[in-house]
Amino acid sequence: MPYTPRSVRAPRLAGLPLRAFSALVDLPGVGGLLRAQMLEQIGIPKLRAANVGDSGPSRPAWLDAGAPSADESPTAPAAPDTAGYAHPSIADYTEAYRSGRADPVGVARAVVAARARLDAGTTPLRAFIAVDEADLLAQAEASAARLRAGTPRSWLEGVPVAVKDELDQAPYPTTVGTSFLGTTPAAHDATVVARLRAAGALLVGKTNMHELGIGVTGINPHHGAARNPYALGHATGGSSSGSAAAAAAGFCPVAIGADGGGSIRIPAALCGMVGLKATFGRISEHGAAPLCWSVAHVGPIGAHAADVAAVYGLLAGPDPADPGSLGHPGVRLPAGRSLEGLRVGVLDAWFDHADPAVVSACRALLDALGVTLVRVDLPDPDLVRLAHLVVIVGEMSASQLPHAAPSYGPDTALNFAIGRALTASDYAHALRARSALAAGWRDVFEQVDLVATPSTACTAPPIRPDALGGESDIELLDRIMRFAHAPNLFGFPAISIPAGYDAAGLPIGLQLIGRPWSEDVLLSAALRAGPLVERRRPQALAGLLD
Repeated sequence: MPYTPRSVRAPRLAGLPLRAFSALVDLPGVGGLLRAQMLEQIGIPKLRAANVGDSGPSRPAWLDAGAPSADESPTAPAAPDTAGYAHPSIADYTEAYRSGRADPVGVARAVVAARARLDAGTTPLRAFIAVDEADLLAQAEASAARLRAGTPRSWLEGVPVAVKDELDQAPYPTTVGTSFLGTTPAAHDATVVARLRAAGALLVGKTNMHELGIGVTGINPHHGAARNPYALGHATGGSSSGSAAAAAAGFCPVAIGADGGGSIRIPAALCGMVGLKATFGRISEHGAAPLCWSVAHVGPIGAHAADVAAVYGLLAGPDPADPGSLGHPGVRLPAGRSLEGLRVGVLDAWFDHADPAVVSACRALLDALGVTLVRVDLPDPDLVRLAHLVVIVGEMSASQLPHAAPSYGPDTALNFAIGRALTASDYAHALRARSALAAGWRDVFEQVDLVATPSTACTAPPIRPDALGGESDIELLDRIMRFAHAPNLFGFPAISIPAGYDAAGLPIGLQLIGRPWSEDVLLSAALRAGPLVERRRPQALAGLLD
């Protein structure tokens, strides 16, 4: 069936109207009518009517068919090959420490000072929910001592890394962007955090996020809206909003995000960063908040593809504490930047269903990469959107059942009202659709190596004053998430890479989607793209090595 561009239509709500509507949807009688209307607006009747076969597993069985191979050990990333402005890279920190121009203690103090400076004024950056100064300085002093003794733990020794407040990191509480979770500090690190700590990374703090990850703007009524370092009046995207903002503002070469519905790739794109969502289960979820267990991923966001590749290699691999990470083939890292013979599929009508500046920049980068473009037919992207929406919202709503009358922001409360309006039949039907639609994608991947889309259909939207307490804008959400659903629903790896800027200087991202376990191919494309797009200096910069 040909793709027909369409947009979700629903009124925008913020401020008092949003709070009032959020209260109404939970009332008997009228609330049920309003919830049914919301399901109609987002298209759930189409999913209910779709013929997707009789049965199917909860995730595509072919994700489990990987051939064994040996893991490749991550090596220190080389200096990035980037045109224009270059954010400080892992190699820059390594060289600064080796030359004595900087040390981890000075960097730690600079993090604290830069956070205070950038969070001041009328447009605070709000990249971080928390920075524990005593813990940060203790880490830095221990790291500096190892460097002086010539015993660094790895090439990541003393390099700042920020972690989304969806993952446990001792001694911080894990708030998941809420006002009611994280009442006590985490006793143990999430596996991803433990691997970073074991490599000597300087864990600088917990980054801001859209509340419970159930939104993609990064506007948080409890911890403040994360703002875009390229334009402080604009959003970062979400839900890994603070991680993308921290990387784009130069607080760290790489930050850790989590992605259940584009939440790594979306903020990476809107903040001009590289964001990698690996194959489902490739990076351990142990110690991450259990919000949407069948579509959730953890992964890196950074300014340079070389740094993202190196940190991916460090984090990926089996973890006995996460059964979903077991049984995968070995981790492969990019061998080079040649893309000769690479076939990239494009569904033109879907690709072009974005703002003209976005389409133009993404097509220009595809042309510059020198890949072979192949026109493909993909399973109905709108049906993929609906199946993913039911799965993620249904699972996230179930994750909140243990919490009695929590104090959600009004937009989060409204999203969970949609989740409660869905039925068990909706969820089961979405799982069947997942299997049926995945078969169509499998057929496409027999013709091509990757599929390309814009990362988002628009650049970073402005933060309206009335949105700071919460905002429900389903039309905007649809534009931001339009190309994000399939990699989460099917577990495919996907990457967002910088593709340029619009006329206002706001970043644009190109998304590449691969077969399971093809992260090395995605990262090779990102490495090749590095010198092809001239990068610009952001408006807000931490300047830790200045």
